[in-house]
Amino acid sequence: MTTKSRVPLSRRGFLKALGLGGLTLLAPGAAGAGTKGSDRELVTVLDLSKCVGCGACVAACREGNAAKFPEPVKPFPEMFPARSKPEDWSDRRDVDDRLTPYNWLYIQSAEVEWKGETVAVNIPRRCLHCVNPPCANLCPWGAAGKQADGIVRINDTVCLGGAKCRDVCPWRIPQRQTGVGLYLKLLPRFGGNGVMYKCDRCHELVARGESPRCIAACPYGVQSIGPRSEMIARARDLARGMDGFLYGLTENGGTNTIYVSPVPFDLLDAALTEARATGPGRPHLGTVADSMADESNLAWATLLAPVAGVAAGVLGLAARTGKDKEDGHD
Repeated sequence: MTTKSRVPLSRRGFLKALGLGGLTLLAPGAAGAGTKGSDRELVTVLDLSKCVGCGACVAACREGNAAKFPEPVKPFPEMFPARSKPEDWSDRRDVDDRLTPYNWLYIQSAEVEWKGETVAVNIPRRCLHCVNPPCANLCPWGAAGKQADGIVRINDTVCLGGAKCRDVCPWRIPQRQTGVGLYLKLLPRFGGNGVMYKCDRCHELVARGESPRCIAACPYGVQSIGPRSEMIARARDLARGMDGFLYGLTENGGTNTIYVSPVPFDLLDAALTEARATGPGRPHLGTVADSMADESNLAWATLLAPVAGVAAGVLGLAARTGKDKEDGHD
């Protein structure tokens, strides 16, 4: 399987995207730096030849993260403009065949013809935790961020549910629940309509040196996690051993999730597409170029970085102030 190479970014093209012409721009730490990742980042490798689709990982994720799931306030505020519609999964919490605010991991299944045989492949799908995540780089409110360990999280106390993260995610992974979050306290008619949710890789467990719930629960050893260089080497060894294929190593400039499959991912993606198993909440397996190498995205990320930082601080303060009032503190 091949992927598109990173688009070269010229200084002139970058400044043109910013609309700054001949101005000199100094942007320390601008998005696009460090896209190769580091060994501080943890990578998950999934050996798809071992997955039987039992769903133990899905159940462990749902049960273990239930306390993080949204509890919306109803009826929902009437939105302006009227075309803005609520996204409500609170009465469909048992849905497990796609990503939702209450289901951060699910199993895709596909059958393909490969080397004269029919091969069935089961694929656990969740956030890939990109090395240079567009959701974190382009959120105007600073609600999404990447940790030093490679985990990409959405801060539900700051998120206004504007869905920019979903719009810029190549796989459209974050999902929204209306009727919850800070927008209700600020501008309920004009806010972002809720909070965005996705896999946070059981960050509280990882911080204690433990494995994410999906990895610990798997009875077949499908997943493993460790430092980036070590796990990349493991993924390549697995691929060589099965004459297989990798996905996630270079997609979107590189992710901290690498799938190893005995069959090509373009065949899997075609089978999923034909079965209508991709779409909202059902990520594809197609080739993905590095979205943060796009000059417009890089320009926006550079401009947004200081603004988003301030916005996150202000919204965080508003959230804490609101909670203090609810708790009866002055």
